[in-house]
Amino acid sequence: MQYDVIVIGSGPGGYVAAIRCAQLGLKTACIEKYPTYGGTCLNVGCIPSKALLDSSEHYYNAAHTFKTHGINLDNLSVNFEQMIARKSQVVAENTSGIAYLFKKNKIDGIQGVGSFVDKNTIKVKKEDGSEQTITGKNIIIATGSKPSSLPFLKIDKKRIITSTEALTLKEVPKHLILIGGGVIGLELGSVYARLGAKVSVIEYMDSIIPTMDKGLGRELLKVLKKLGMEFYLGHKVTGATAEGDEVTVTFDSPKGEKMELKGDYCLVAVGRVAYTDNLGLENIGLTVEERGRKITVDEHLETSVKGVYAIGDVVRGAMLAHKAEDEGTFVAETIAGQKPHINYNLIPGVVYTWPEVASVGFTEEQLKEKGVKYKTGQFPFKASGRARASMDTDGFVKVLADATTDEILGVHMIGPRAADMIAEAVIAMEFRASAEDVTRASHAHPTYTEAMREACLAATENRPIHI
Repeated sequence: MQYDVIVIGSGPGGYVAAIRCAQLGLKTACIEKYPTYGGTCLNVGCIPSKALLDSSEHYYNAAHTFKTHGINLDNLSVNFEQMIARKSQVVAENTSGIAYLFKKNKIDGIQGVGSFVDKNTIKVKKEDGSEQTITGKNIIIATGSKPSSLPFLKIDKKRIITSTEALTLKEVPKHLILIGGGVIGLELGSVYARLGAKVSVIEYMDSIIPTMDKGLGRELLKVLKKLGMEFYLGHKVTGATAEGDEVTVTFDSPKGEKMELKGDYCLVAVGRVAYTDNLGLENIGLTVEERGRKITVDEHLETSVKGVYAIGDVVRGAMLAHKAEDEGTFVAETIAGQKPHINYNLIPGVVYTWPEVASVGFTEEQLKEKGVKYKTGQFPFKASGRARASMDTDGFVKVLADATTDEILGVHMIGPRAADMIAEAVIAMEFRASAEDVTRASHAHPTYTEAMREACLAATENRPIHI
C-alpha cells in the first residue's frame, strides 16, 4: 500500500499529525504497537494521572474542607478499586475517541511494530508474528518516550515501580518512597499523600521542580509539606532493594552521611528517555544522540534523511504532550507546502498538583543570565475574592515584563486552575502584549484570572487594586 504520509506512533504528536495530514488531503496511515491509540499520554500518562489527581482531590476535600463548607459526612472512606476502575474508564473513552477520529478522517490505523526497511518502506510486525509492508513518500517518527531509571536500580514493577505501575496499584501504599522531585513524581506522590499514604521524596537537586521558576518550587514545597509529604533535598540515592513487601532505599545526605528509608513501595521518577528501539534507524543511516537517545532534526523537524521527520519526545525540547501536538501539526503543514511556526519559548509547562503550577516564557534566573532588564509584578491568591470563596488561597501569579517596553517576558503561577489560566499568558505573549495591555482587558469578577490582571498592574505601575 502506498501512502503520502506514514506516522509511526499514535501518541499526542502522532495522532494529531495523522489527523492534520488527512485534513490536508494526504493519504495517511498511523502505526501503533499497542492495542489502543493515544500513546503514553492517553494510556499511562497525562489522562489517567489527571483522573486519579481529581479523584484524590475530591476525597481530600471531603475529609478536610467539606465541614467548613457546611457539608457533614460520616464514615468517609476510599474505594480504591473503584477509583482505579473510573480511571480506566476515562482512559478507554479517550482512546476510543482517537479510533473514531481516525475513522472519520479516513486514516488507516495499523497495529504492530513499525521499522524502516528503507526511507520510504516500513515493515510492520504484527502481534501474531505476521508482517505487512507499506510505503510512503513521507515518514513521521512519533514514538515518544519511556520512564528512565538509575543504572544501579532494578525496576521490578512490583515494589520498585515507575509511573506506569503507580497508576495501577491494587492498594494505597502505607509508605511511598519517591525518587525524584520533578513533575511526574510530585503529581503521583500527591495522589497517594491525599489518600493517606506517607510520602517521602528524595531529590538530588536542592529544590523541587528545578527547571521552573525558583519561587514556584519554594511555594509548592510549602504546600506539599502541609499535605504531609516529607522531603530530602540535595540527597543522592545510592540504591534500592525489595524484599517481600518491604523496600529499602539508601541515599547520601549533602554532607555525605549514609541514610536509608524503608517503605512498601518505591516510585522511581527521574525523568523519561526517548523511545527509539527497534525502529531500524540504522537501515536509513540515522543515529540517535547518546544523551537522551534523541533524533537530530532541523528547523523543519526533518531528519538528515529527506522525507523522514521526527516529533515529540524523540526530538529536542521539553517532553510535553502539547509540544508534540504542535509539532505534529507543524510537520503535517510543512509536508503540505505551508509555512507554519512554533515559538518554543511559549510552550507552557504545568504541574497538576493542587494548587496547580504553570509557567511560560523566561524565568527570572534566565533573564538575569541574559542581562535583560525587567520588572516584576506579583499578586497572591490570598487577596483574591474568588480564591477565598473556594478556600484555595495558596500561591500567586508573577509577571515579568521588559523594563523599557513593558512587553511580557514570562508568567509564573501557582494556584487554583493555573493550568487553565496560563493560556491567557500564552496568547498575550504570542501577540507580544505588554503588561499594560492585559490590565486594559476586562476580567470577569470574581474569577481566578483576575490575579493575572492584578500581577500585570503590579508590574506596570506598581498599582494593584486589591493589595
